[in-house]
Amino acid sequence: MSKTILFGGLTPLHELLIKGAVESFGYRAQFLPTPDNSSLRVGREYCNRGMCNPTYYTVGNLIKFLQEKAAQGIPVEEEFLFVTVGACGPCRFGMYETEYRHALKEAGFKNFKVSILNQSEFSSEGEFELTPSLLWALVKAVWLADVLRDLGYQLRPYEVEEGSVDREIGNFSRELYLALKGGAGVLELYSLLKNLRERLEELPFDYTRVKPVVSVIGEFWAHTTEGDGNYRLHRWLEEEGAEVRPEPVAGWIDYQLFIEAEKVKREIKVKGVSVNRLKRLAAVKLMAFVFRSLYNLFRAPFSFRPKPLPSQKLLAELAKPYFDYMVVGGEGHLEVAKHVYSVKYKKAHMVVSVKPFGCMPSTQSDGAQVKVLADYPHSIFISVETSGDGEVNVKSRVQMKLYEAKRAAKEEFDSLLRELNMTYSGFERVFSCEEFREPFVKLSDRFIGTGARALWANRLRVKSLLEPSVEVV
Repeated sequence: MSKTILFGGLTPLHELLIKGAVESFGYRAQFLPTPDNSSLRVGREYCNRGMCNPTYYTVGNLIKFLQEKAAQGIPVEEEFLFVTVGACGPCRFGMYETEYRHALKEAGFKNFKVSILNQSEFSSEGEFELTPSLLWALVKAVWLADVLRDLGYQLRPYEVEEGSVDREIGNFSRELYLALKGGAGVLELYSLLKNLRERLEELPFDYTRVKPVVSVIGEFWAHTTEGDGNYRLHRWLEEEGAEVRPEPVAGWIDYQLFIEAEKVKREIKVKGVSVNRLKRLAAVKLMAFVFRSLYNLFRAPFSFRPKPLPSQKLLAELAKPYFDYMVVGGEGHLEVAKHVYSVKYKKAHMVVSVKPFGCMPSTQSDGAQVKVLADYPHSIFISVETSGDGEVNVKSRVQMKLYEAKRAAKEEFDSLLRELNMTYSGFERVFSCEEFREPFVKLSDRFIGTGARALWANRLRVKSLLEPSVEVV
């Protein structure tokens, strides 16, 4: 293909590694800048009314890029091809393809080509062909980006040298890009991840900082982007003193495979068993197993510190009293399930659900969240709607909930100190030792906060290092 493939809509880290995967097949690829509020304005100018913000941001981002290149004298309709993901169902995400084509025509790029990837069937339409080999390369790239992103959010709040984690992961991501561009296999990528661990182990960390863990969920694009589309919420929460738990893109793919398998099961129940249906079901289940196994393999070099993909079956069961998981569209039941999962299994002190203005599936989920909060009154939960403005109001509301989460994190840690008959100064003294300042200190799953998890997991060692007069039970 002579054209340069344009794509975008995820995080810069994901897009850099996807670029490497695509280029390994001989394509020229370029990812678009992170959509900003000027992209929103362009999108609103050329799109139909009544679209959700992700449409305006992503469509406007493409048109803004093309306008800038056209102003430089570049024949964009001949030079570029845009590749995006398509879907169907009640969510306006199913209208993205039509909206891209309409807006491009309105902006004067009526001959510009758009190629669509079907996210549920893993097929393609248009000039760009999604082969099994390319799909595997893309999965490796996205999974790697998920693991690195999660790792960064877990380590940054405790780094002693500000910016050190971003520096190491940034340098490493460029090495990964070159490896993916060169067609690196799974074992080579695994070896590279082990090398990153060695680099991170040279950095000091301070796990005496008691921070609330905040899970960011919601509509897929709104909880994934790291730009104006969600007010740069992840980094802002971190600046406000939280440890953030972002959602992985892999979880969305895992969800798509789960729903596809459930559809086949229902088809078998209604229409009966057939060889083709059994083959489809086996293929989907095998793909889900392989993808999850690969994700866990990439977590392994970091002592499985990046969080695992939760069972889709478990999430469906958790959502069942509130939301039918076969009511598809957007994240559907996942917003409810992730909230319950975070509270019931002690994964976060606070859950923030982010949705674009007027997002129908998220609005339905919000209705169900009322019942969830009635069943889990101790949950610290807030749903925020993004519209491109109102940033001060949204962040003010989140700050009030974050104050509650900080108090909950402190109470959790103080209760552990009382249980161990230990003072904070004693804990601080022991965790200032070099062995507890390395990044991958042993953690327990009994508590939520990282400091509490580290103290409980290492309580016997802490006891041996404390003064004999201090009793730990």
